[in-house]
Parts: sequence; C-alpha cells; structure tokens
Amino acid sequence: MKTYFVDSFTNEKFKGNPAAVCLPNSELDSKTMQSIATEIGFSETAFIKQISDNVYSIRFFSPKTEIPLCGHATLASSKIVFDTTSFENIKFINRDNVELFIAKEGNKIKMQFPVYDTQQTEVPQEMSDALGISEILDKRYSPKNNIILIEIKSATELANLKPDFTVLVNSYTGINGVLVTAVSDTEAFDFHYRYFWPWSGTNEDPVTGGVQTFLTKYWVQKLNKTKLNAYQSSARTGTMSTELLDDKVFILGEAVTVLEGELKL
Repeated sequence: MKTYFVDSFTNEKFKGNPAAVCLPNSELDSKTMQSIATEIGFSETAFIKQISDNVYSIRFFSPKTEIPLCGHATLASSKIVFDTTSFENIKFINRDNVELFIAKEGNKIKMQFPVYDTQQTEVPQEMSDALGISEILDKRYSPKNNIILIEIKSATELANLKPDFTVLVNSYTGINGVLVTAVSDTEAFDFHYRYFWPWSGTNEDPVTGGVQTFLTKYWVQKLNKTKLNAYQSSARTGTMSTELLDDKVFILGEAVTVLEGELKL
C-alpha cells in the first residue's frame, strides 16, 4: 500500500504535525486500519480512496481510536493528492458524510471545514492542577468535538505548560481532549493554543487543525475580526491562517512530504 509521511502546517521538514497518508488498493476493515495507525504511531493516519474524479473518501485513526475529523491529516492528504494528480480542487467525504472542500491557493492549501458552537462548562480543580494553570479566564465545551476549551491569560504561560498526563487523564472522563489557548503576545499572530488528548490519542498533538471548527469562532467573537493567524506552541510548533464565513471556517496552511514508500500488508 502506497504510504506517505507528511509534515503539516509548516514549510519546514520535521516541524509542524506529521501525518501518515495511506492509499489502499482494496477495502480495509477498521481493525486493520487501526493496527496500521497504531504501528505508525503518529497522532493521525489518514486512509484515502478515490470515489470518482476528484472526490475521495477519508478516514482518520489515532494510535488509539478512529477520529471523525482531523485537520492536519486532511492537509497532508490534500498535499499528496495535489502532488500526484492534476486536480486544482478536491473533495473529501469523512465517515460521517461531512464534505470537506479543498483547493490550491498558491503554495498553500485552503480547506473548508464546518463550524461548531461551544457552551459554558466547569473544569475540575484536578484538571487545572494537572495542566499547571494558575488562572482560567474562560471555560467552554464543544459537544460536537467532545473537547474542553480553556482560555488563560498568557501565551508565555501556555508555552511553558508541562502537564502531568497521568493526573490529567484521571481528572476527567469521557472527553476526547482539552485545548488551552491564549491571546497572542506578538503582532504576527492573533492567538496561540495547545491541544492535549491522552484520552483518545497522544499526550499532545503537535499542530491541530480540526479544533478550528470551534476555536476560530471563539476567537472571532473575542477579537471582533474574521481573519485570524494562529500559532500552536507545541515543541514542534506550527502555524495556520483561518477565516470564519457564516457556517464555514477556512483553514489555510502548508505541508511538506518527508517520506514515500510502500507498507507491506
């Protein structure tokens, strides 16, 4: 099976978020795809299959479970399709029949994702302590993504967080992850964020595009502007631009292919 490793939301190799992109020649069952994703060990592995012309099915697996929607693995998959075909636009359809429209835009790739609302929630003290947060400015929950959002006051504090993941995963049950965000302290970006998800994936996702389905709208309302630049302050770092338009969010980013090979099934 043709397989690629792609670093997403960066223009530098070994930065951003690595994703595996697999192109099965025949149907694979969920157990096999999960085993492959666990073997590779990236935060996500995408499996794409051409349905017709420029339309592809796409499924995402973390090392632990199937994920309905993933931004960086969609970007990685788009990079491979654009590099291996003459398409200028493509459409992915995920397991929930959500249509993701993708287009080339210069050296970047523009992805159209749905927008989801958040609601006020409570965060237990054990979670705050495990994350190492001193003060919380806002606490939200995204029901569609099953993710808790926490805003803190400082991008510097955010970058310096060193969570105790054993305590963190035991501080809350039944969620996919917790996202911590702060307004940017530089003119180059509008907000910073980090995403921790030991419940369903790795301890920390290096760069996360899928959370923009609710995070962009959150910061649009806070900053009163519809076009934003985001910085993920993980160890590998990553950047992207987003734009909110009605019930859609557009995510703009770059990707670099670092490996091409064949996986033996």
